[in-house]
Parts: sequence; C-alpha cells; structure tokens
Amino acid sequence: MTSSKPKILVTRRLPESIEARMATLFETDINEGDVTLTADDIIEGLAGKDVLVSSITDRIDADLVARLPKSVRLIAQFGNGVDNIDVEAAWAAGLTVTNTPSVLTEDTADMAMVLMLALPRRLVEGTQMLVRDGVWAGWSPTSMLGHRLRGKALGIVGMGRIGTAVAQRAKAFGLHIHYFSRNRRPPAIETPLEATYWDDLDAMLGVVDIVSLHTPHTRETFHILSAERLMAMKPGSFVVNVSRPELIDEAALVTQIENGHLSGAALDVFENRHGIDPRLLALAEDNKVVLTAHMASATLEARIEMGETVIVNIRTFMDGHQPPHRLLPEGPRDAGRSQRA
Repeated sequence: MTSSKPKILVTRRLPESIEARMATLFETDINEGDVTLTADDIIEGLAGKDVLVSSITDRIDADLVARLPKSVRLIAQFGNGVDNIDVEAAWAAGLTVTNTPSVLTEDTADMAMVLMLALPRRLVEGTQMLVRDGVWAGWSPTSMLGHRLRGKALGIVGMGRIGTAVAQRAKAFGLHIHYFSRNRRPPAIETPLEATYWDDLDAMLGVVDIVSLHTPHTRETFHILSAERLMAMKPGSFVVNVSRPELIDEAALVTQIENGHLSGAALDVFENRHGIDPRLLALAEDNKVVLTAHMASATLEARIEMGETVIVNIRTFMDGHQPPHRLLPEGPRDAGRSQRA
C-alpha cells in the first residue's frame, strides 16, 4: 500500500526528538552519514519525494533547482539564513522555500554578548596561556590587562529581533546603545534602551567602540562593512559578527587589524569556502581575533525549535495553505514563475 504521508528528504542529522517526530508525521529519508551531500546525492535522494529539508551546507543553486524531480514542491530550510539557496530560481520553478526565523533570537544574542566580552577582556587568550604553558606565574597587577565594557559605545547594525535582544543585554552591561537600521524603532523600544538612532551608518561608525552586525545578507547588505567603512571606523574599535560572513569585506578587515587601526574582531561566521584565510588565522593566533565555529544558534533548545518550525512549515504547506515562514525573492516576483502540479 502506498503511504499517504508526505515524503521528505532530510540532508543532515537533526536532534533525536525531531527525527522521531518527523518519522511519525512523514515518510522520512534522513542522511544517516551526516556529511554534506553532493548535488547528485540530493537529486537521487529526492526521487519520488515531495519536500527537501535542507541546511546551510547544501548548495541549492539554479543548476540543482533545474534538476529537481517534478514531485518536489517545497524546500524547507533548517536554518534562518538561506544564502545557500537560489531563491529566485526556486520561485521561477514554482517551488516554495521556507526557513526557521525567530527561534534563534535569544541564543544568537547571548553569543554576541559573549564575544563582546571575550575580545576586550582577553578571555580566550587567558585560557590559552594556562592550557598551552601549563604553568601560571600567578597574579600580577599588570598581567592580562583588558578593557572595561561599561561606558563604551556599541553600534548595532540592524535593529531587528536579534539586534534588539543584543541591545537589551548590552544595556545591562552599561554600554551606550547606538544603532543603524532600515527603519527607526518606536519609542517603546528606543526609550528603555536609551538608544540613539543613526540614519547615516558612516557617521555612526566613526563614534562607536564596538560594531555588532545583525542584518541579513541581501544585495544591499553585501559588504556593508566595506574597506572604506572599515577604514572610517573609530581607531581602536572592535567588530563582532554573528550574522553572515558576506556582511564584511574580510580581507579589508584583516588589513585594518594588522595595521593597528582596529583593535580586533570576534567572528562566529567567516569566509571558509576554500579554508579559513591564513591571515585571519594568524591574527587569531596573535589573540587579535576570536573565531568560533558558527555556534550562535548551537543550543539543543534552538535546534529543537528549528526542527519544530520546519515541521510546521511542511504540514501547513502539504495541507494546502501558505506556510508561516515562506520566503520570497528580493526582485520582481511576477515574471517567469511556473506552476508545479
């Protein structure tokens, strides 16, 4: 007997509770090896399937979209970012694309705050000194001196859910909140934070001590911290990025840290398509850069909530309704759209 359940391909292992729930609701095929699948692997695995449950490690470009079996109607991304998906090509092919926003807010904001502390207080350097040397000479009045957070100016680029959550945490640490965003936040948000709105990013960058990025990667935000803007930042300031690597001209960032204009950076995301830039690694070895392994959303709670959101998107779509986290392409959306049966 043919199953009436939706048939899905899940390209990476998910928390056990989510896999169990998917197995109950859907006819589920999971990549047990938990390694990045090739395009051919994905196409083969999708034979007869309705839904592709992708993650950020899957490259779903226009070529792969064109090869997808006609049975596939939904790409349900396990993640907030969709830089790995050609959303325009999927739209033109009649596919629906969803993601898992909102559930990552608190964990990502926590991570941003951890990195803000790690840089000026030299937390990683202090740990490595003990682990590497195995001997501690003892406390000294001039040893491991860092910088105080209280009283410093934090410039947030993108005051959405995550940016606001970061501002709330930073305010508790005594930081002065500045922000640049597409739209000014209402007084109900601004006033408790005593936040200063800037409609000119370049002007804000010249006065803040820490810049924290919390905007999605779009055509408009690609290299929003360009070489020119990095040079225009306040001397001795820091950069924190838990969002997307494409927001920063990474080579220019490295140069500005190397030449001493910037004090350092804390990056949970960075260019890694061809391996981490050796210059960036050298700065990390020199304790001027803190690198973490894309861990901003890496809590069990977040991963489970992401999985539940994927399930909601699939069930809503398969029931004939518009899923709550449907994504649309950035450009015009009426021309060239096909329909899938």
